Amino acid sequence: MDDKTGISGLDNVLGGGFAHGRLFLVEGSPGAGKTTIATQFLVAGAAAGERCLYITLSETEEELRAGAASHGLALDGIDIYELLPPENLLDEEQQQSLLYSSDLELGETTKRIFEAFERTKPDRVVLDSLSEIRLLAQSSLRYRRQILALKHYFAAQKATVVMLDDLTSGENDKTVHSIAHAVLRLDEFTPEYGAERRRLRVLKYRGRRVRGGHHDFKIVTGGVRVYPRLVSAEHKTEFTRDVLSTDSGELNALLGGGVDRGSNVLVLGPAGTGKSLLTLTFVKTAVERGEAASMFIFDEEIGLLTQRALGLGIDLQGMVDTGQLLLEPVDAAELTPGEFIARVRRCVEMKRARTVVIDSLNGYRAAMPGEQALELHMHELLQFLNRQGVTTFLTVAQHGLVGDMQSPVDITYLADSVILLRYFEALGRVRRAMSVVKKRTGMHEETIREYVIDGRGITLGAPLIEFQGVLRGAPTYVGKVSLLGEGGP
Repeated sequence: MDDKTGISGLDNVLGGGFAHGRLFLVEGSPGAGKTTIATQFLVAGAAAGERCLYITLSETEEELRAGAASHGLALDGIDIYELLPPENLLDEEQQQSLLYSSDLELGETTKRIFEAFERTKPDRVVLDSLSEIRLLAQSSLRYRRQILALKHYFAAQKATVVMLDDLTSGENDKTVHSIAHAVLRLDEFTPEYGAERRRLRVLKYRGRRVRGGHHDFKIVTGGVRVYPRLVSAEHKTEFTRDVLSTDSGELNALLGGGVDRGSNVLVLGPAGTGKSLLTLTFVKTAVERGEAASMFIFDEEIGLLTQRALGLGIDLQGMVDTGQLLLEPVDAAELTPGEFIARVRRCVEMKRARTVVIDSLNGYRAAMPGEQALELHMHELLQFLNRQGVTTFLTVAQHGLVGDMQSPVDITYLADSVILLRYFEALGRVRRAMSVVKKRTGMHEETIREYVIDGRGITLGAPLIEFQGVLRGAPTYVGKVSLLGEGGP
């Protein structure tokens, strides 16, 4: 039987929760979120009708209640025992240090812990924190024996115990690791720009298969939220892999009929070529089919995107108002990769979105600790979306305007289809060209088509068969004029 933690996502990581009647260690540097997790664990127990005890050796009851109240949590029904120095020990005449380790002997401390337990007979116990007991023990041998004594005592009483350790003695102290039934490590780091990031990892859990690796989490109003690492192999659904076409016959021809459901499309091109507007074409047709769609916008203000789309005959705000489209602005400086994946999953699993647009991967990359991590995250996310029957569109802004374009990150090998947008100069004008350079799920046109962006949206012309070198940005004319607006269609 497991005791639920009451923390969003944590039970999933732990494979169910904290095993009842066992001792658990939650460790992390000060400010990592240990006290918040412990508080939520006890609040969940109290809500389930269990007796709960919080033994604090470092904070006062007033501080604990104030911290809980800041998250909207009430500690009603939870006994709080302050194991603090008696007031007479702080008398100036006694010449006592304010350090708690000098005020109480280890034996007295243990005795008072047992007395508090006997008075309450709790089902759940939190001991905060082990650093105080470590200071009292003064040696690793005595410290280990003391923790073992506490473990055996609590185990005999069938209580689930969570001990907190702030790692003030150094991260290499593994004294309690071998004693605890499971160890949960909390890490905090600050990127060069943006908010601090937090993640957790289950270092051990006896007899339990847990979700391994690092998992992002945040401390928000209401407590801790954990975002379990996505494993795409766990999510498989049955769906019909039909071909999704657009309103443009030329675009459908270029794509070999359209885009297959349950595939992903990467749109590559320099700034201003219309990558976002092209994805809007697919969103519009998805909504017209009666499906829900989601757009995650990293690089543009939502109001400006809505206004631009309206100028092209696409009423994004109307789609949002009817609930068929979810427009989510994303701040890369405040986002963790795990939280972003959780937001995408919520749109797919709860809102039933069948088309997802991520605009752009440049912004998403800014939220990642490194390029390699981006590729791994995107692999799992795209596999998950494909297996859910979701058609995904991703944009990448390439460096430069004409000629040889460079991408900040290359994930073309992950994409099922790749649409390439280019500028080129011809007949004294800067023009745009579109081509499909990859499609895993079928045949596609191997030609290059010019396109224009106007009040009708994106309009494609006939294949540019009289020009060579269009993708290099400086084509050579080899036949009659066939450009849009220059004698062409």
